[in-house]
Amino acid sequence: MKKKVLVIEDEKAILQGLLDNLNEEGFEAIGESLGKNGMETALREDIDIILLDLMLPDMNGLDICKEIKKQKIALPIIMITTKSGESDKILGLELGADDYITKPFSINEVLARVRAVLRRFEIHDKVKHQKLENYT
Repeated sequence: MKKKVLVIEDEKAILQGLLDNLNEEGFEAIGESLGKNGMETALREDIDIILLDLMLPDMNGLDICKEIKKQKIALPIIMITTKSGESDKILGLELGADDYITKPFSINEVLARVRAVLRRFEIHDKVKHQKLENYT
């Protein structure tokens, strides 16, 4: 079954490039260019991972990350942003991001990071289920 990736990005060229490359690599990629729509999609749909731009025209990506993590704590989020300062990265990670990529980026790096984060979450889920089975 294909992993579903939600890309929340307001720059049309970047959004389309990410969607095209993710789909080519076997993911089911969907995109939203507004934060509010992206957050609603993330909370409504069965999403496996989110690529989230921080600077969106209608909402701050940090606020979106906090809200999604509050309601779906196990949904991995990779932030993609031009903000490359150490304090920006630390804040993003402390608010719930699972990884942080700065623009400009290599599509190969994005794909590798998506796979790595998904792998970590899958391993965590397997270990959690094994522990639960041992208690029943």
